[in-house]
Amino acid sequence: MKTTNETDIVSRLKALPTAAISDAMDSLGLDQTLRGISPLKFGFQSVGPAFTVQYEPAGTNRGSVGDFLDDVPPGAVVIIDNQGRTDVTVWGGIMTEVAADRGIAGTVINGVCRDVSTSLKQQYPLFSRGSYMRTGKDRVRLTSVGTSLKINDVLVSPLDIICGDADGALSVPRSDAERIVDIAEEIEATEARIVAAVKNGCTLVQARLDFGYHDLQWKRS
Repeated sequence: MKTTNETDIVSRLKALPTAAISDAMDSLGLDQTLRGISPLKFGFQSVGPAFTVQYEPAGTNRGSVGDFLDDVPPGAVVIIDNQGRTDVTVWGGIMTEVAADRGIAGTVINGVCRDVSTSLKQQYPLFSRGSYMRTGKDRVRLTSVGTSLKINDVLVSPLDIICGDADGALSVPRSDAERIVDIAEEIEATEARIVAAVKNGCTLVQARLDFGYHDLQWKRS
């Protein structure tokens, strides 16, 4: 169950674009962006604590896809590492229907999904490396749930906060989440002031100087 503080942080992150969150992490020397993973639809947004899932090739043993879904709490974001494979899927229509019905916040896949039309119909946020119709059943097997993942050299631990929008997906380390969201809100507010100043007749160059635009991602101690 979420603590009040975690609930507040998740709510604040929902109000921010991933661009501002990424800039905030840049200022702290953190690279937690999940490169190459994009939303099926630009309007999709997903923010919530990570429910981590790891797959590997099935080999000679029959594998299964999706049985972990009964254990995912409402509000969580399922993040699946299928080692970036694009030749077999690890998420399909049944899983989308069940996840949407249970209030799961979205799914992020280091790999591909299928049954895209179901996701769009349900307005269920899916982020992946693409779509492909070939099933992963008997081709992959579940190796762990609730353990840390490494995706593109990014470490994702259970309960880190996954954020996804039109620009892609990233993972906010739980230990740094409060500081990251404070900085991201500051960045977003500063950029809004710059835009307002320009609309009121200021030059972009001057507005950026006035509000310290070039220092927004300056490394912080």
